[in-house]
Amino acid sequence: MIQISELSLMRGAKALLENANASIYPGHKVGLVGPNGCGKSSLFALLRGQLQADTGICEVPRQWQIATVAQETPATSRPALDYVIDGDQRLRQIQAELAKAEQAHQGERMATLHQQLEQAGGYQVEARAATILAGLGFSQQQISEPVSHFSGGWRMRLNLAQALLCQSDLMLLDEPTNHLDLDAVIWLERFLVRYPGTLILISHDKAFLDATVDEIIAIEQQQLISYKGNYSAFELQRAERLRLQDLQYRKQQQQAAHLQSFIDRFRAKASKAKQAQSRIKQLEKMEKLAPAHYQSGFSFEFFHPPKLPNPLVSMEQVQVGYADKVILQHLQLNLVPGSRIGLLGRNGAGKSTLIKLLAEELKPLAGKYQTSAGLRIGYFAQHQLEYLHMDDSPLQHLQRLDNKATEQSLRDFLGGFGFHGDAALGKVAPMSGGEKARLVLALLVYQKPNMLLLDEPTNHLDLDMRHALNIALQGFEGAMVLVSHDRFLLEAVCDEFYLVDNAEVQPFNGDLQDYRQWLINQTATDAARDKPEAKPKPDRKVVKRLEAEFRQKTQPLRKALSRQEGEMDKLHARLQDIEQQMLDTRLYEEQHKQELKTLLDEQAQLKQALEETEAQWLEDQEKLEQMQQEFEYDTQCQ
Repeated sequence: MIQISELSLMRGAKALLENANASIYPGHKVGLVGPNGCGKSSLFALLRGQLQADTGICEVPRQWQIATVAQETPATSRPALDYVIDGDQRLRQIQAELAKAEQAHQGERMATLHQQLEQAGGYQVEARAATILAGLGFSQQQISEPVSHFSGGWRMRLNLAQALLCQSDLMLLDEPTNHLDLDAVIWLERFLVRYPGTLILISHDKAFLDATVDEIIAIEQQQLISYKGNYSAFELQRAERLRLQDLQYRKQQQQAAHLQSFIDRFRAKASKAKQAQSRIKQLEKMEKLAPAHYQSGFSFEFFHPPKLPNPLVSMEQVQVGYADKVILQHLQLNLVPGSRIGLLGRNGAGKSTLIKLLAEELKPLAGKYQTSAGLRIGYFAQHQLEYLHMDDSPLQHLQRLDNKATEQSLRDFLGGFGFHGDAALGKVAPMSGGEKARLVLALLVYQKPNMLLLDEPTNHLDLDMRHALNIALQGFEGAMVLVSHDRFLLEAVCDEFYLVDNAEVQPFNGDLQDYRQWLINQTATDAARDKPEAKPKPDRKVVKRLEAEFRQKTQPLRKALSRQEGEMDKLHARLQDIEQQMLDTRLYEEQHKQELKTLLDEQAQLKQALEETEAQWLEDQEKLEQMQQEFEYDTQCQ
């Protein structure tokens, strides 16, 4: 098991963990949670052996194989499938050693390596890698494309596929859903549920945590606090623990106030000085409990839009796509104030294409598309983070939108998005992905939109900011269209779902659990469609005749193989006998020098004979296998 005892971990002058303790047992699936910057990723680095504890112990069993997601992806020309298999370094090493052994005609070494390859899953690895890539959204064509052809988000999926493919005892996943869409998240969820090893998962996706983990370890006040159950169970347990802690804190504060009152009254009196000093020591020793009230750094709401025309957007028989390629057709959709639509659909179905049409980044190819004069679009997509001015501050970004507003009012507004004090004045360039996403949301909210288009808005946002966004969206008065892999957000803010499938957009009659089942059914349907049609069984009499002919034809070869196997057994036995004799130290005395030389000569001759026999056996075995394949093909063709 993983044992953490009295662990202290520093980052610069900041204490991340102080005398922390935790135990993680084999096969457990653990969610590691806590606010950004509390030390989750540093703890992962410690488990991987990339950091050293300042004090205390963090022990991972030495024999455990650890799988983790690489953060960098080289722009290599390796096909995606090969790149994913490259992640299993042990497997690739066995394959390389086997190739050398084959080139050197080392029969015994080849047999050993073939056995190791089988144990490492080498004969099924391509099929496993292709299945994982398909689950993460790669098409059959894409798995053959060079890694350099993929964007950053898709390269991260390749790195995730590498981690999932490797045989491991411990898997460390840090925000694995950030670059996935909903169908890939649901597939990954099912994969991790079946994973037999120990899993430690960092995620801000409540629904994903609920489905995959059975224990939560929270980093709270530099301690590791364990909670049994999934994330929903953790929230209930933590709320109760904080309530009790708050009661204890208030009681302690009353005791402290009473002690302080006594000290203040009697410190100066000689007759009471001894008692006062005792109270001072008692007050100093009293454990200082932090107030239990949880204060989030995020709080904002959408402004009332200047206008709310009805409808905001209307479509009749609209087609949309790129150049002459139609992605969606027959679109019939009206967006009115109060519309809260969640878009569902498999990867590549066209969800983002519809969002881009509504955002006026794409023009309709055909049909009637109308927008109201007072339409104000608020569009959030990951690529918009790139449009921020890297050398400007959050405050300067807002001032560019509203140069008449006072600096204090703008700073107050930014505070609701976590940009307090100097954070509002710092440059955008060094910000994390989460901070940039919060800034884009702040700019969007400030412009008072009446139609929100949100394409994966929670990527990089932590749980506190996701909660604040959830609350703010509840009060939004305009129309909203949301694409997200965060099922908690989808269920909380959407009143209706539309399914994007087969180039059309239709109302989906069901909830997200129904959609999950729809995905499973579609996957099964696709597999059945792609499965080759079963061929009729050949005539049994014909098969028997062919089998008899095959046995007659291959009889000399099979006899030769049997003879070679008997010869190899004899040679192995004699070599073992010689090796046993050579253990006798008497042989190495001067008077027995000739006897030793005779044994060494015989050993060399036996090894040479064994290599030649093994080489002939391999050659004949390959001939027999080739004849077997030809026979099976001829039989199927009958």
